Amino acid sequence: MNIYQDILNAIEKNQRLLAVLVDPDKFNIEDVSGFILKLNNSIATHIFVGGSTDEDNATENLVIQIKTHTNLPVVLFPGDISQITSHADALLFLSLISGRNAEYLIGKHVDSVPLLKGTNLEVIPTGYILVENGKKTAVERVTETRPMAIERGQKIIDTASAGELLGMKLMYLEAGSGAKHPIPLEIISEVKRELGIPIIVGGGIRSTQLLNDAYNSGADLVVIGTAFEDNESFFDELEMPIK
Repeated sequence: MNIYQDILNAIEKNQRLLAVLVDPDKFNIEDVSGFILKLNNSIATHIFVGGSTDEDNATENLVIQIKTHTNLPVVLFPGDISQITSHADALLFLSLISGRNAEYLIGKHVDSVPLLKGTNLEVIPTGYILVENGKKTAVERVTETRPMAIERGQKIIDTASAGELLGMKLMYLEAGSGAKHPIPLEIISEVKRELGIPIIVGGGIRSTQLLNDAYNSGADLVVIGTAFEDNESFFDELEMPIK
């Protein structure tokens, strides 16, 4: 399985990709079977696993359980190196290029090398841009970095372009968990126009309309997390084809 190549192939075929983000801190492992059954019957194409913290090997235990119930690719979306587990299929090697905290630009990556050497994880270099959404997010608190203001659209676009020039294979535009509003559509469109790599968009997407808007603006892969945490019936909406 080559996760990145599969993403490129899907984009070439104009397929819309959807990842469901599962946060180990907010998920009861006893609920995995039922949750994944609903996910398997939805239009989801990927499962992202990760959060801002990781207690008692919660990420690894959750990934192991998820893998027993689905054939969908399981991709780590780590908040720290403690969330790296060889049981997943791939790892988004996130560099927080919107901030200037060296730990999240390169420091954590250096610390992760000994762990990654012992795995077969597909490591995908990913530029991570945090965009303000009207509230303080866990990412902001943990990384001690400020999100980029939506009024500085050109700066966001230039930051994404710099990430691509540095060799990032994916660009992740993030409004944050529980965002009051998603990434502005014009920013998604402009970033897509400037970049030649796949665009991931997450945060604040709680309806099929917002999902469609993100796709129609240029998102190649959309990530939904809080919508499922707050209301699992959202799965029912995603059983219908997206227009």
